[in-house]
This record gives sequence, C-alpha cells and structure tokens, in this order.
Amino acid sequence: MSKKPKKFGKKAKDFTAQIFKILSKEPSKSFNYKQISAALELNDTKSRNEIIRDLKLLKAQDKIHETEVGKYQIISKSEYYEGTIDMTSRKSGYFVCDELEDDVYIPFINLNHALDNDKVRAYIYNRRSSRKPEAEVLEILERAKTEFVGVIDIQKNFAFVTTTNAKMYTDIFIPKNKINGAEHGDVVLVNMEDWPKKADSPFGTVIKVLGKPGEHNTEIHAILAEYGLPYDFPIEVEAYANKIDTSITAEEIAKRRDMREVLTFTIDPKDAKDFDDALSFQVLENGNYEIGVHIADVSHYLKEGTILDDEAYNRATSVYLVDRVVPMLPEVLSNFACSLRPHEEKYTFSAIFQLNKKAEVVDSWFGRTVIYSDQRFAYEEAQYIIESNTKIIIPLKKSCFLTTLIKNH
Repeated sequence: MSKKPKKFGKKAKDFTAQIFKILSKEPSKSFNYKQISAALELNDTKSRNEIIRDLKLLKAQDKIHETEVGKYQIISKSEYYEGTIDMTSRKSGYFVCDELEDDVYIPFINLNHALDNDKVRAYIYNRRSSRKPEAEVLEILERAKTEFVGVIDIQKNFAFVTTTNAKMYTDIFIPKNKINGAEHGDVVLVNMEDWPKKADSPFGTVIKVLGKPGEHNTEIHAILAEYGLPYDFPIEVEAYANKIDTSITAEEIAKRRDMREVLTFTIDPKDAKDFDDALSFQVLENGNYEIGVHIADVSHYLKEGTILDDEAYNRATSVYLVDRVVPMLPEVLSNFACSLRPHEEKYTFSAIFQLNKKAEVVDSWFGRTVIYSDQRFAYEEAQYIIESNTKIIIPLKKSCFLTTLIKNH
C-alpha cells in the first residue's frame, strides 16, 4: 500500500527585513510586536505571532537587543551602512561600501528585491565572529535602473518579460492591459513600476516594442535601450545647438595661432563620419621639421552651465556601434563644426613640435589654433602611399608633395 504524500502547512512569512527597516529608522527607540505589526499594517493573529518569532530570532542572533520585556531596539548604528549592490550571475550579490574594507556577501534570501547597482541600506552581521560577514538589504534607497530589455511571453491573462542580463535574477510581470501592442516573442523595452512586498516578481509596463529577435535593427535598438544610450537629443538641446554661431570669424582668428597656410591632413578609417584630429607638416628655414597635432576645439562651442554642456556631461562620450554612432554632441557640432573635414577651416587645439634631422624634439608649443584641412586620407590610402612611393600632389593653397613628408622626412 503506497504512502500518502505528506501535507505541509503554508510557509511562514519572514518579516526580518521589515523589522530592521522600522527599528533602524529610529535607532534610539524601542518597539514591541504590537507597534511593529501596526507599522506593517498587520492585524491578524498569525502575522503577529510571526513578528514575535522573528523578533526573538533576531535577538538570539545578536542583531537586536531587548531593552525591557517585549521591547526591542537596534544594537548598534555602526552596523548599518549605505552602499550599492554588485550582483553575480548566481542570484547572489555583494554589498559594496566605501566604509568597509571588503565587499560583503549577500545571499539571495537577503537581497529583499534589490537589483544590480541599486543604492541600498544594509545590515552587516557576524562581523566579530570567526565566520565571514554577510549583509542583508534593509531598504532600497535608489534604483540604478527601471527600464529593461527582454523577450515577452504572453499568457492568457498576463505576460512576463525575461531579460538576457545574467545579473537580472527575476522576470517582470506585465498585466494584460499594459502589453501595449506587443506580440508573443517580441523584444520589448519594459519599465519596472512596482515590486509589492509579497510578489515574487516586479510589475511593469511595456513602453516600446523593439521588434523580432535576431533582426538587425531590433538587436541594435535593444543595445541602445539596455544600456540607456539616448540616440536622439532632446528638442531643446537640438534647438540650442542649431543657434550656435559656427562661422570662422576674423575676430576669433586674431586670438589664435593661424596655421591655415601649413599643409594639414587627416587619416581615418574609410567609413569615418567625423574627423577629430589632424596632422600638419612643414620644413622650417633652419632645416628643422615642424609637426602639428590638432584636435577640434569643442570647448569653443560648448560653454559650461548650458543645457548642451549638461547633455554632453550625461552622455560622457560618443558610442560607436556596428552601423551607427550615438554622439556626445548634436550633429551640427559632431559632424560639422567640430569635425576637421577636408577643404574647411576649423578652430582647433594644437600641440606643435619642432624636430631636428635626428627626430629629436628641440621645441614645443601648445595652444589654440585655426587650421585648414587640405586632404582626407583613409588608412589604406596612407599605407599605399608609403609602400608604393606614389607621389600625391595636394593642388590647393600649398604646392607640396605628400610623399615629401612620408618618404623623405
């Protein structure tokens, strides 16, 4: 005769994180189980008994102490720290805090809905024992991100989004009325709106359908969305940039070293869209060689404290993807005013070196300049000139053989 399966009762709730949060907000005050239950809006006998159980457990673990019969208080404020979460791919993480010598391990059960890079308040325990210390998240102070990219799985009455991020240990629950036109299997951008205490997964809303998995545009837009790369500029930033005077004026030239008559050229990948730096070369009357290294003077257009400066600061750099660039500056600057395009005058910052015939630097100068880019070369073209000894004449202001620079000097 087969045995009947054992019946298990409903798993008891764990209120330790909530208790810590309540006690840590007022570390000088003691609380009894009734006050804690009221703060958590619990009025049933079962939950109150679980609060009493967790209080006794925390006391036994020396995490809190009993100031008088039935009243409890945080032991030491110094055990509580603010820091960030560094998740692993194994559903556990580490608490990172400048006040601590080492990162502290956080088991999954102690994360309490914290995600990678979230700013949190945590409790460190077992720090004075022989065991390695562990941390428990008490409060999430700031989410590192609330938008995630993943594939949507649509069920009859709801959907959920599973991300490809190994550090995102949970899927995101999507109510049926917040799917916003997504179809089963689509790659979507979802906003995490709430994570109720009793819910296994956070709740979210689909804010953008990126396309079908595997399609080129889908994958590119997924990368942009996953890393929060803002492909488009805010309207007000574009408007500000378009009003900037990008002309080369005599007044500004007078403040700079004028190098427009010196042979100058760029060498970049053949598919480059912007040209950030250039080289110049000339033979001086004393027989030495003058080599100039020039970069676009972005600071001439980008003024501190403007909305353009704020946007550039937030973006930090231009990001190059397979088929496009996410620029730090709007196109009027990144592709035009601050790009050292051929046959155009540009404001630059320059490092000018004077070399003798032994290629020793005998003099140098650094400062603001204005240049004229005579020619644009791709790497392959420059290499061909070097290897084939081909003479390339730049038929512009300077009657000069480029091979004079490359081969003979």
